[in-house]
Amino acid sequence: MQTSSNWRIGSLFGIPLYLDPLWFLILGLATLNFGASYQELGTVQAWSAGIVMALLLFGSVILHELGHSLVAQKQGIKVNSITLFLFGGIAAIEEESKTPGQAFQVAIAGPLVSIGLFVLLRLASAAIPDTIALHMMLGDLARINLVLALFNLIPGLPLDGGQVLKAGLWKATGNRYKAVRLAARAGQILGYAAIALGLVVDYITGELITGLWIALLGWFAIRNATTYLRVTQLQETLLKMVASDAMTREFRVVDADKSLRSFADEYLFASDRSQVFFADRDGRYQGMVCVDDLRVIERSLWETQTVQSIVRPLHEIPTVKESTSLVEVITKLEKEKLQRLTVLSPAGAIAGLIDRGDILRSLGQKLNLRIADADIKRVKEEGSYPPGLQLGTIAKSTLEVEG
Repeated sequence: MQTSSNWRIGSLFGIPLYLDPLWFLILGLATLNFGASYQELGTVQAWSAGIVMALLLFGSVILHELGHSLVAQKQGIKVNSITLFLFGGIAAIEEESKTPGQAFQVAIAGPLVSIGLFVLLRLASAAIPDTIALHMMLGDLARINLVLALFNLIPGLPLDGGQVLKAGLWKATGNRYKAVRLAARAGQILGYAAIALGLVVDYITGELITGLWIALLGWFAIRNATTYLRVTQLQETLLKMVASDAMTREFRVVDADKSLRSFADEYLFASDRSQVFFADRDGRYQGMVCVDDLRVIERSLWETQTVQSIVRPLHEIPTVKESTSLVEVITKLEKEKLQRLTVLSPAGAIAGLIDRGDILRSLGQKLNLRIADADIKRVKEEGSYPPGLQLGTIAKSTLEVEG
């Protein structure tokens, strides 16, 4: 949920806290709702209590998300941010828990925090005379936290109940991806049910705002459940594919004993296209030709020095095997900030090259996605995936769980 339009307002336990601009809309609506219900206190007190209650409501949401975040951190998982937005709050947790039990702990932590707040607020309210406005405010806030906990325990992704359901299915089936698919399908069904309920509420009661809000929650559930399905499909595809599925043979082989002058005239000056070269001698690969090293060799020496003088041996360049999973390839590219990797055959020969553009193209073909050649070319040149496609993060998360 963190975007460039979000505003950072601080941090909690080292976790950045952000506000989505649309949060102010729901803050205003919550203030109006509370203010209108407290009119018996008098106009000034009612609206003052309204804004305080709205802020305390979102304070409760922050604590709910903090519950998830702190448990994830305890498991060694990085939490990128907590963001308050139109539909409440969300913790951006970078990786999946490694076991069903740990996934359950992260999922249930938020609702447990809300239930704990309900108990504490009820006790505090009971300790205050009912003639004081604070008694009513604490009682209302207690009920809101209980509703927040129960609502989030509805068994469908992206809600906490969906995460709990996923953990249970993961434990039962032993397959995390199947568990996510089933929990996400449940989330989609609940989302469509919420939209239908919103329309019914609007039609029967005439309460347009209430009906619209329920329908919007349903739409939010469908959208996020669908995202879970797409990411899961992508993870499963990455695990099934290996380097040889995505590599290309866009390289040239040159004689290691060829003079630098001949090499430059025949291959470099004759083409304005960037190419990758490997040196060969007597049918054996010597390594990758480092064209940039030509710049440090005086041209007067090009006649006498050979290509071998600018070759980097295979054991010194980043390589993977043909059988290396695509998840590992992506992770290696990102972790070591590499432009490309050389793919080796079982015999240790050069089988091909693989970069981010090759990976994007192969995934597009595998998943039947239309990806323009211009986009693939841009990814190859810039060395980064398209915005919104966090393949590095997805691969890292997949590798952590599978490992």
